[in-house]
Amino acid sequence: MAASIDLNCDLGEDIDPWEPGEDGLDSLLLDVVTSANVACGFHAGDARVMAAVCRAAAVRGVPVGAHVSYLDREHFGRRALDVPHDVLRAQVAYQLGALEAVARMVGATVAYVKPHGALYNAVVDHEGHARAVVEAVHLPVVGLPGSAVLALAAAKGLRTVPEAFADRAYRHDGTLVPRSQEGAVITDAAQVAARVVRMVDEGVVTTVDGTDVEVRAESVCVHSDTPGALDLARTVRRTLEGSGILVQPFTAP
Repeated sequence: MAASIDLNCDLGEDIDPWEPGEDGLDSLLLDVVTSANVACGFHAGDARVMAAVCRAAAVRGVPVGAHVSYLDREHFGRRALDVPHDVLRAQVAYQLGALEAVARMVGATVAYVKPHGALYNAVVDHEGHARAVVEAVHLPVVGLPGSAVLALAAAKGLRTVPEAFADRAYRHDGTLVPRSQEGAVITDAAQVAARVVRMVDEGVVTTVDGTDVEVRAESVCVHSDTPGALDLARTVRRTLEGSGILVQPFTAP
């Protein structure tokens, strides 16, 4: 049986209104990726953009997920916040519920949850914030392999989806190099594509210090705000398929 992988992408993060049918970046990326992480308004997006992305994803048969975040539009959800447990739990539930209502209105169904930015990084080892996220959701959870959030989600009986990053540099412990550091984002499409094929075929990635670290993933993220994102995503998918790897949603039977 051929190896398979899901390609997910963070969408609905534009500042300007986005309409389905336009040749905008989100629309073009939806023709390439197999899962769409939709911003739920706390770090980016709004109800109108959420509806547009969900509608366009539904037309293409691309599953959508709730890209939940700390409430931090000013810093795009990339600032670590000390949020009380009950507040964070309610905020995550609020974001998921909002996207589910909007998606249902346009004929889509929310299939999973993926934290965004600083929240994503926090729930790797911050058990309190990870627990708040898990208590708020009822769907599969996408996260970093070995993270607290995936362990707690599994304990709750939720499906867990370990994720790798196509265009982000890794440290020796399997975590991501912070965006504040030079070299954290990789923009060379051929280099990124080769990394992803190796992740799928061998389950490893080379870190910034030149060593290999294990990365077992069911989904790989390509970011829409990485320079040259569309060419990068297209190159990754073309290279995967050229290597005999099936690119399909992790929700596929």
